[in-house]
Amino acid sequence: MAACANSAAIPETYPEYLINQESNLSKSVFFVTCPKGVEYVLADELSTFGLVPVRNAPAGVWVEGSLEAGYRACLWSRLANRVILHIAEVNANSGDQLYDGVVHLDWQQHIPVDGSFRVTFLGQSDAIRNTQFGAQRVKDGIVDRFRTSGGLRPSVDAKNPDIIVSARLNRGRLSLGIDLSGHSLHMRGYRTDKGIAPLKENLAAALLMRAGWPEIAASGGDFVDPMCGSGTLVIEAALMALDLAPGRKQEKFGFEKWPGHQPELWLSLRQEAERRAHEGKQGRIPKFAGFDQDSRVIATAWKNIQRAGLEGVVHVESRPVADLQLEGDWSQAGLVLTNPPYGERLSERKELGGLYHSLGDAVKQAVPGWRLGVFTGAPEYGKSIGLRSYKQYRLFNGKLPAQLLLFEINDANAMTPREPDVPGQITPRIRNQERADMLRNRLKKNLKTVGQWARKQGIGCYRLYDADMPEFALAIDIYEGKVHVQEYAAPKSVDERAARERLAEALAVIPDALGIERDEMVCKQRQRQAGANQYEKQGATGEFFEVHEHGCVLKVNLKDYLDTGLFLDHRPVRHWIQDHAAGKRFLNLFCYTGAATVHAMVGGASRSLSLDMSKTYVGWAQDNLALNGADRKKHRVEQADCLAWLAAKPAQNEVFDLIFMDPPTFSNSARMAGVLDIQKDHGTLIRQAMGRLSSDGLLIFSNNFRRFKLDEALESEFDVVEVSRSTIDKDFQRNQKIHRCWHIRHSG
Repeated sequence: MAACANSAAIPETYPEYLINQESNLSKSVFFVTCPKGVEYVLADELSTFGLVPVRNAPAGVWVEGSLEAGYRACLWSRLANRVILHIAEVNANSGDQLYDGVVHLDWQQHIPVDGSFRVTFLGQSDAIRNTQFGAQRVKDGIVDRFRTSGGLRPSVDAKNPDIIVSARLNRGRLSLGIDLSGHSLHMRGYRTDKGIAPLKENLAAALLMRAGWPEIAASGGDFVDPMCGSGTLVIEAALMALDLAPGRKQEKFGFEKWPGHQPELWLSLRQEAERRAHEGKQGRIPKFAGFDQDSRVIATAWKNIQRAGLEGVVHVESRPVADLQLEGDWSQAGLVLTNPPYGERLSERKELGGLYHSLGDAVKQAVPGWRLGVFTGAPEYGKSIGLRSYKQYRLFNGKLPAQLLLFEINDANAMTPREPDVPGQITPRIRNQERADMLRNRLKKNLKTVGQWARKQGIGCYRLYDADMPEFALAIDIYEGKVHVQEYAAPKSVDERAARERLAEALAVIPDALGIERDEMVCKQRQRQAGANQYEKQGATGEFFEVHEHGCVLKVNLKDYLDTGLFLDHRPVRHWIQDHAAGKRFLNLFCYTGAATVHAMVGGASRSLSLDMSKTYVGWAQDNLALNGADRKKHRVEQADCLAWLAAKPAQNEVFDLIFMDPPTFSNSARMAGVLDIQKDHGTLIRQAMGRLSSDGLLIFSNNFRRFKLDEALESEFDVVEVSRSTIDKDFQRNQKIHRCWHIRHSG
């Protein structure tokens, strides 16, 4: 009996309809696994097969649809690892309870009595502490069900079973399914000889999609990989452009001996794939080229190309990056996508700077006007390319964290190449080892406690350290692997030189303590801000990236502004809004980047209006809503002075069921009609906002003025409840006055 783990975990909470799914014969539920970080791209791909995404999970997506759509995923998915047909979910708080749930299922619908099966098991609990025990109990339940039904039972085959039963345990619940794929779908069959540190085929496909290759190919663009290794990227690019199904050459799938299999349906899909393969070669075929300085991996690439049936389509040859040239008639637009060495292939990591510099020079000379994508485990060397990256995606190459950096190759994006180790204004340096060790130990302790809490909660952005030690007056926040350091302005009693010395020590300690590269850390000095200064731009890198919070996608920028675009302390408030927004009309005043509106929209708000006087943040909020698929007609963001808007007579349709108002403490922006002092003006703002609130609606009012006192008269006019304590998460327990928050309703 073999027990092994699938590549993805189930979500913390199953969709309710997964229970007793076997009763719904017209529509099936599938769990489709994928490499970590590819979930959102996979959800979009599965939609094209007729599958409806229900929920993303770590390294997988729950979807629903027909069996035909599930078959299409097996044949056509370029991103999936496995397609698992969900059967049922059972209680599994103990081994006996797990067995009881399994034995009561009708396994004859899924395993032929004269066939064979094996169980793959993922997950542990206090009662089920290893996967072998879990798999054994599932196997026992299946076998005993057959025995009670008639005596005959299928055999167990660990190596070559007819059916693979997938079992995934999470929080006392066991999800059971049939692995329709039968093998990891990343194995297309063309790559038996591997180069050094190869990309898996489905990760290569994900990089191509993130880099926009399908659109570039459709518009007549070409493709080049100047460090192609065994050719995976260039082969996947060709398969994609020629509309060749990635599973087209697979001889066996996991559903072929499944009793529910529909051979005629599967045959028609295979015939369709062959027809599309023929049609894909009728139009213009893009040019594909791969180069690598290692002639041995080029020999491997040629074999892979032949097995993929791409001879005459894909060309590879041995050539160093610096000699990149494209002879013949190439398109004016195209994609250069490559996976340079991370340092493991070179004797010394410092050589990477020169390699990346050569790559930048080569593409600027050979393919101006093209797009460049660099997938790297050493993203700090991206600055050595000499181009400004406009997009960064965080992914994993196996277990190794990596990033896909995207660049447009043109003069407007050119920048001076810079080695990542060149120090900035403050050189990281330790002068007092004992003091530095104290900070290092505190960070490691916090990472173990707060970091562990955040991981269990599925929180990727959180505060790790907030001036825990008086010697280091810093706020250190984690943004899905990146680190944002804010230095609080030192009191006048502290010598400036001493403050800079301690900051230099912190900058030396933080990367080591948190296990990050220095390039993954951004440091700013935070001071008291007044008026528009709180929104002043600090830089112009344009380095935005996406983070995730309770199923929402949000755009942040750690470098260009004093704040990042996401107030971490308001995370519980946003989550509460998401949980209570269904069917409601939502108003977000002083909306900043619209994160609360995104949560309301994702939570099912019927419509929303978000207002801010900053054009920058209005655009940012619109981008955040677009990232989450919002209907712009239902969810509007407008540039407006909230003071003037609230003071004006409400329009006929300006009635809302849920209002969020988190004003700045003070503002005297030239764009405003007046001056905002939250202590003096909050009573008026609240009364005006309540004038736009429906009779049974709720106003959430918040601010972060430390000495704030709520106008007592408001409590006699409205139903006012302070909820501040419930809106402070574990990562802000040291600073519980970070904000205060009230729920305000109409009386009576």
